[in-house]
Parts: sequence; C-alpha cells; structure tokens
Amino acid sequence: MKSHRTTARKSSTVFIAALTILVFLLAGCGEEEQEREYAVPGTLCGTAVHKDDLAPFLPAGRKITVQERSYSGSKGCQVIVDDKLIMTTTQMWMEEDTTTALFAARQSLDTPDKSTEDGRFVYSGFEAFGKTRACVDTKYKQELYTVIQAEGSKHRDAEAMKRLILAFTGEIEKSAECTAGAE
Repeated sequence: MKSHRTTARKSSTVFIAALTILVFLLAGCGEEEQEREYAVPGTLCGTAVHKDDLAPFLPAGRKITVQERSYSGSKGCQVIVDDKLIMTTTQMWMEEDTTTALFAARQSLDTPDKSTEDGRFVYSGFEAFGKTRACVDTKYKQELYTVIQAEGSKHRDAEAMKRLILAFTGEIEKSAECTAGAE
C-alpha cells in the first residue's frame, strides 16, 4: 500500500514539472518575433514592382539595400537585407527565337517545374524566367528576357513567384530597355 506522502510527493513533482514546462512555453510566446524594420521597395533598380508581390520573399530585418549589378548584355539588380543577398533580378538579351525553357536551363539555380500555357514564363517556388513581348534588338537580332531569383529567401511559393515575374516583365516591356534596340 502506498503512503499518502509518496503519492503527494509524486503529485508535487508532476505539478512542478508541468509548471516549469508551462513557464518555458509562455516565455517563448512572449518573445517578440523579429519584424521587418525597413520599407518594402516599390522599385528594383528603376523597375516598378508591386510591394505585395515582393514582400513575401523578403525576410524580417533592419536594413534593405537595392543595388544595380549590370554586366555586358544584361542589367542586374540585387536585394540585400542585413548584409545577406536575398534576391536578384536580371534583364538579359538573348538570340531571337530562344525559348524561355532553354533560357531558364542556362540561368537556373534549380529546375523550374512550372510554366505558363504559352511557355513565356517558367518558374518555381523561388525563381522565375520570362520572355518579353516585342522587346527586340533588330540590329543584333536579340530578344529581352527577365529573371527573378530569390535564392536567399526562405519563402517558397510558385504562385507568388509567377505573379512577381508577370508583373516585373510587364514593367520591363514598358521601359526604355525594351524599345532601345528597336530603332
């Protein structure tokens, strides 16, 4: 037969253990999650973007830097949050009649597994590739392609990436970059 002291001691031990766990859980809930202390940009190196489309791919942090990184035949833009590269965008001229799938295969960090019905856009949860309409350099017989790669982002969402590349490419089609080679 168990004594009342043994039962009371076990009950007390269980109560203290449960109370300790509860205190740790509540302390964890009370901590503030890190927030985004910077404003989501409305442009990336001169190209307008929808903040709501861009925001999911940007992490919490204190400071955002958007800087141009262009090379021969391409215009690039880097998005850096707290000294970590989160996203790059690129506009690149390629030989006419190159498919977006072939362009993506040459530029991709992974293998994008989704595409639009017309094949103009190829994308995955963190990167996307697009082919502009009517952005043609007639002298060099090249067409303008777009790239967004959110390799530094933990967010993965193919539909959000599709919205972002569609809007980004649409803005590029309205830009001076698009019409520069048509003259």
